[in-house]
Amino acid sequence: MDRHRIAPGDIVALGKHDPAATPGAADEKAAKKRSKALCKRLEQLQELLYAQGKHRLLVVLQGMDTSGKDSVIRHVFEGVNPQGVSVASFKRPTPEELAHDYLWRVHRHVPGDGQITIFNRSHYEDVLAVRVHELVPENRWQRRYDQINAFERTLAEEGTTILKFFLHISRREQRVRLQSRLDDPTKQWKFSSGDLTERALWERHTAAYEAVLSFTSTEWAPWWLVPSDVTWYRNLVIGETIVTSLDGLDMAFPLPTEDLSKVTIE
Repeated sequence: MDRHRIAPGDIVALGKHDPAATPGAADEKAAKKRSKALCKRLEQLQELLYAQGKHRLLVVLQGMDTSGKDSVIRHVFEGVNPQGVSVASFKRPTPEELAHDYLWRVHRHVPGDGQITIFNRSHYEDVLAVRVHELVPENRWQRRYDQINAFERTLAEEGTTILKFFLHISRREQRVRLQSRLDDPTKQWKFSSGDLTERALWERHTAAYEAVLSFTSTEWAPWWLVPSDVTWYRNLVIGETIVTSLDGLDMAFPLPTEDLSKVTIE
């Protein structure tokens, strides 16, 4: 799945990336079967990660509205032990959060030893939403690319594996998904008129994401640009990437702290 990884220094133009592409996995049935196997493997790796208590994993999910962030969490992390996994969502900052630097509310949610944390939106909102809606001056959010890179480097050097996924959907597919929310009474709670406001700013959001992907994909915290019009392919890419990364860590179950050979249970 490295074909979707953005190399440091690459200049990203989203128009050159097909949101409906499924390279290397044209067979939907086989892909879904593989995704099921990846879920099982991730369940095993998460238990190992938690038991050893040595490594940490941070998964960042970003994308336009309806790109599937919630769905990825449900499908890719199906079966993992909730004791070792947490999800943090970053919406409009509270007055307390606004009284601190923009990374203050983020840092306290990063994973500890043996933990997986998923960011459903993230610190990148402070160079995305803030830019699109002109909430702070340009010279202020421009500085944040380097600040975020430094923040993530600190996390990585302290033992956190960082995987960042941009869920790339087309404007046409977003229309279909928004309409499905309107048409289905069980999904209408997900719909907000604000979704249409953001949709009208599609080009501004695109420019903001292109800058994020171009300036903040690093060796220690890479971005994957994941085609996400096809949901089964999106789940496959993310699941494969996470499992491969965890498999590459030096993990083993800890040895018992006492001699168990003489223990008898009656």
